[in-house]
Amino acid sequence: MLKTLSKFIGKYKKASVLTPVFTALEVFMEILIPYVTASIIDKGIEAGNMKNVLIYGGIMIALAFLSLLFGILAGRYAASASTGFAANLREGMYERIQKFSFSNIDKFSTAGLVTRMTTDVTNLQNAYQMILRIAVRAPLMLICSVIMSFTINANLSFVFLAVLIFLGAVLMLIMKKVMPVFTEVFAKYDALNAEVQENVSGIRVVKAFVREEHEKKKFSSAAEKLCGLFIKAESILALNSPVMMLSIYGCVIALSWLGAHYIVDGAMTTGNLTSLFSYIMSMLMSLMMLSMIFVMITMSLASARRISEVLVEEPDLTDPQQPDNYIKSGSIEFKNVCFSYKNGNKQGSGEDTLHDISLKINSGETIGIIGGTGCGKSSFVSLISRLYDVDKGQVLVGGKDVREYDMESLRNQVSVVLQKNVLFSGTILDNLRWGNENASEEECEDACKQACADEFIERMPDKYNTWIEQGGSNVSGGQKQRLCIARALLKKPKILILDDSTSAVDTATDSRIRKAFSEHIPDTTKLIISQRISGIQSADRILVLDEGQVSGFDTHENLLKTNKIYKEIYDAQTQGGGDFDKPA
Repeated sequence: MLKTLSKFIGKYKKASVLTPVFTALEVFMEILIPYVTASIIDKGIEAGNMKNVLIYGGIMIALAFLSLLFGILAGRYAASASTGFAANLREGMYERIQKFSFSNIDKFSTAGLVTRMTTDVTNLQNAYQMILRIAVRAPLMLICSVIMSFTINANLSFVFLAVLIFLGAVLMLIMKKVMPVFTEVFAKYDALNAEVQENVSGIRVVKAFVREEHEKKKFSSAAEKLCGLFIKAESILALNSPVMMLSIYGCVIALSWLGAHYIVDGAMTTGNLTSLFSYIMSMLMSLMMLSMIFVMITMSLASARRISEVLVEEPDLTDPQQPDNYIKSGSIEFKNVCFSYKNGNKQGSGEDTLHDISLKINSGETIGIIGGTGCGKSSFVSLISRLYDVDKGQVLVGGKDVREYDMESLRNQVSVVLQKNVLFSGTILDNLRWGNENASEEECEDACKQACADEFIERMPDKYNTWIEQGGSNVSGGQKQRLCIARALLKKPKILILDDSTSAVDTATDSRIRKAFSEHIPDTTKLIISQRISGIQSADRILVLDEGQVSGFDTHENLLKTNKIYKEIYDAQTQGGGDFDKPA
């Protein structure tokens, strides 16, 4: 884990080295000040020598100034190193997530990834800054103070050694108790973020069903669980302060009593006792700082593990050593394909989602795909663009196994309009050019005409420069679907997949879109998943899936005669008068 994270220090290694160097110099300057103070008292004030007071006073001011200078430099470099480290971590995680296949993404919740890139990275940033400064300063101050104390009076120094052992034991006990609690805290952070994300993204549904109170209760429950864990952790950590104060005051009382006897007996000077008090306070404050570091490290270790999980996660799908960049045609072949979502994935049970699929699709064909919910329609088309890999068998595109292609080249030739249409904040043109970043405005307009999106775009005040809000919240479901289809067409793909992408479009518009496909992209293989018979009955062939297996693969007319499942769907949709906007 530490090896993985240390790689992201990057160009901030220099700042990470200079911080402890300047911190050490700051400590050395501070540690000499009490020693000089003793000389002022013994050789100046008590001796009545004003010259010595001025000399040692000047030395003390110089040491204080140098300590301040080194402290400023240490703070500056520590801030640079920690913020740079955090920035590198976020960039590294984001870059890694972009390389994930769908199966990798399934292992992490969206809320969990957001928490890792925000809260967890911030915790690690704070911990790194403390490690560079306080984790160097506190032990060094402790060691130097111990050495100077034994130099002044070895017998009295054993008093706080006993206190050090006591405090060390208490700190270890506190860490052991609090560590599991903080590990659980960050799991609850994920749950809280998930509640917020779900509520905000589905706010229209919440308000439509007047479920605000229900959502408040859900959020309150998640927040209370997180609060309860923090209270538990803080209750344990709260023991740190009283134990520390007890040790400090106990040590001061013991030294005052014993030191007075040494001064009376002439075995020690007043200046030395004053210096000893300063060193003892430095030691105990160092211990307090170390306890703060322990707390921060305890919190950050849980965060570090969660960040490392993302950084070490290897993409399940990789390019071959010598990938093929040329896709010959849009032909598709499935050979004895079996596929399942693995147990490690959120949606997977390990059982086959698709089982023993074998079929051939010619380049330029229009294929309709239909079947019940959960029969494997979306999984079937996901294998074509290699969003997932098969467990058994082969998927061939253009006569070659998809695993032989460069994934970027393959996906550029397989354009997919997914079930969940996503638009990004920006103009309509910005969103369309996701399909082809170099597309001219005329090409974008032509694609929109094919997708029947031009009719509503032309009615907008700014037309193609109309701003789309995040997630396309300012356009309707049907408009969003047509923009996504236009975006896919701009790629000029060899294979076009529409995963139930016209469900929010009326049948007349759906028909015009399909007609445009046949006229403008006749050589493109078109796979259309639909729940409506009317949307696919004119396809060259129709694939009927049932529980992950091929139930039928033929023309509309032949399936009505030979396939019971297809006939039942057809009768259910037509005997009631057809689709909602189609005359009976």
